[in-house]
Amino acid sequence: MRKFTGALIGVAQGNEELFSDFASGGEMWTGSGARERRKTIRFAEPFRTPPAVQVALSLWDMDQGANVRADIAAENVTTTGFDLAFRTWSDTRVARVRMNWLAIGEVASEDDWTLY
Repeated sequence: MRKFTGALIGVAQGNEELFSDFASGGEMWTGSGARERRKTIRFAEPFRTPPAVQVALSLWDMDQGANVRADIAAENVTTTGFDLAFRTWSDTRVARVRMNWLAIGEVASEDDWTLY
């Protein structure tokens, strides 16, 4: 369990289009094997410590002719941002993906003191 020492908790959220490969014939739509797309997200304000980040698919447009395979994650989480990651493999064909994210963590207070 994560416990926060401060009284101020911040919540940041967003909805990001990760890619749209159908119209352009990109590798997520036309390729096969292991494929990955990433997008760096920057928070509007920094957290005091790296926040807990949850991600979810808000849109996925997949070809129905193959198995649907997806691995999504928030990676490299810092106080200022993180990477959205989407992975697929084998013969899965992905036209587009949009992902929601939610970050919850401790934020600085104007009463915090910085010594030295």
